[in-house]
Amino acid sequence: MKLKEIIVVEGKDDTTAIKRAVDADTIETNGSAISTETIEKIKLAQKTRGVIVFTDPDFPGEKIRKTIADVVPGCKHAFIEKFAAKPKFGKGIGVEHASNEAIREALKDAHQMDKEVEEIITQEDLIAAGLVGGPGSKERRTRLGDLLKIGYTNGKQLHKRLMMFQISEESFAEAIKQIIQEEQDA
Repeated sequence: MKLKEIIVVEGKDDTTAIKRAVDADTIETNGSAISTETIEKIKLAQKTRGVIVFTDPDFPGEKIRKTIADVVPGCKHAFIEKFAAKPKFGKGIGVEHASNEAIREALKDAHQMDKEVEEIITQEDLIAAGLVGGPGSKERRTRLGDLLKIGYTNGKQLHKRLMMFQISEESFAEAIKQIIQEEQDA
């Protein structure tokens, strides 16, 4: 699988994992304090080939993603589920621990985040679905992020992410229905 876009990752181990899974070029941010030089590389890559931001499913990864989204519009974003980013042995979480299949799946499902978007799913819909402010809401958000391939978010971020990816009412309702079914089967 050869990718036209350049993939933005956090470090060398992520680059190694990406190159093991797909034929692609990467730009490494080397941590959450992204340098001006790295931002300029990402801007150039976005103009010439397109960019997929693929960071770890943790707080520093989300910080990097937000920084890039704020200064380089039009990038695609790939997300990996937390369980797929954990090492078989030891601690930590990151793209570097993911299987080739998990990496390919995340890249295939990359979404473009748009700033100016229409509100399809409201904050009230999130509360009614038990995704915000109630018992088990964190677990439901985690599962929703996995099902919709938008990554984990906290309660405040969820509404924004659903809007940015323009998740349809149908996709949202289908995912909620599946979550409820899984909870009943457990």
